[in-house]
Amino acid sequence: MPDPAPTHPTTPPLPQKQSAWRFTRPTQDGAHSLPEVFASVRLPAANAAWWRRFLAFVGPGYMVSVGYMDPGNWATDLQGGAQFGYTLLSVIMLSNLMAILLQALSARLGIATGRDLAQACRAHFPPIVNILLWLACELAIIACDLAEVIGTAVALQLLFGLPLILGAALSVLDAFVVLFLMNRGFRYLEAFIIGLLSIIAACFAIQVVAAAPPVGAVLKGFIPAPQILTHNQMLYIAIGIIGATVMPHNLYLHSSIVQTRAFDRTPNGKKEAIRWATWDSSIALMLALFINAAILIVAAAAFHTTGHQDVAEIEDAYRLLSPILGLGVASTLFAVALLAAGTNSTVTGTLAGQIIMEGFLHLHIPHWARRLLTRGLAILPVIFVTALYGSAGVGKLLLFSQVILSMQLPFAVVPLVLFVSDRKKMGEFVISRKTTVLAWSVAGVILLLNFKLLFDTLS
Repeated sequence: MPDPAPTHPTTPPLPQKQSAWRFTRPTQDGAHSLPEVFASVRLPAANAAWWRRFLAFVGPGYMVSVGYMDPGNWATDLQGGAQFGYTLLSVIMLSNLMAILLQALSARLGIATGRDLAQACRAHFPPIVNILLWLACELAIIACDLAEVIGTAVALQLLFGLPLILGAALSVLDAFVVLFLMNRGFRYLEAFIIGLLSIIAACFAIQVVAAAPPVGAVLKGFIPAPQILTHNQMLYIAIGIIGATVMPHNLYLHSSIVQTRAFDRTPNGKKEAIRWATWDSSIALMLALFINAAILIVAAAAFHTTGHQDVAEIEDAYRLLSPILGLGVASTLFAVALLAAGTNSTVTGTLAGQIIMEGFLHLHIPHWARRLLTRGLAILPVIFVTALYGSAGVGKLLLFSQVILSMQLPFAVVPLVLFVSDRKKMGEFVISRKTTVLAWSVAGVILLLNFKLLFDTLS
């Protein structure tokens, strides 16, 4: 049945002083993020069992986790596993721990202030800074969309033999899937995403079992190795993994969709919402860790130890998996999971684009128009590169898109940490001093890795 008509809880004025948000306007205090689904998911009664209350908050974390296992991750994980074995598992684990922290902070910001990250930036920074932040966010979404287009097109080619250009064009149709599910209700959208995530997890669980990797080597891979920082190619892929894992637009997305729950907009209600939202995203991101690690483990077991270290393209992995693993359906499972990942990622990309545009610019356009615009900007490079360089060029474009994402991370991470560590803005929900130090350390690591990548690229 469709979601019942939302009954928006009474939203009292924001507890922060007006001066806490330097560039806010009186009309913005009552503007909800994603107003069409704000507080549309009802919660059980306050005296209900804790697990029922928790389940009511489950959903946004899995929507966010989609961005951490999109087709862009596949390119970097495949190359990392094929070239360097299990060494880069430590990078996947580190980036996932960063993601857990940052997404928890994003949820806290949205619940505590009633603003998503884009709205918070607009209310804090001067207009010129917001324009630059908005452009950086749009570039990140286009880069992410580029990965989704390539992943969907490649999956359709592998499964049905469709040309890459046709598959890229067909990926536009996902806009209608998003529109249909949003009209049915936000819980339908979450259920759709969780269903596809289950398919991806099942596909890779089977492949890991078939690959039978040595447990000792896998566990050793989770211990950071110094050569990751000294080996230029390894560092390039490592930064690509971070860029593909910690998604900048996901920080904007999470701060918005946690507000779809009809929790009491009171201190106690917000405390409970923050607690359950943090558990939701942390558990969901552990699933993302398993899937990313599984892709690298399968690549390392199948290619690195069998003389196929040069495997870098998704098509090559698809062609070699079944004969190397001795499992006839391994390649098909790989392609099905890729199609599910590409389809899933388009949903979060659509919502993130809407949140960013409305938050920074207060510009509202139809969802289908927003989707077609961003997807069109992503399709053009795919068609151009495919026509000139074929599928090999598309693979390089996919990896490059993840490096672009990594370069955009500071533009989302720095404002987020700045806001959640500001007592004037967060009130009693401000993060502790220890968490502040940890959050700024994560931001510092991201900045240092990006500067290192930029220096190596230009030198």
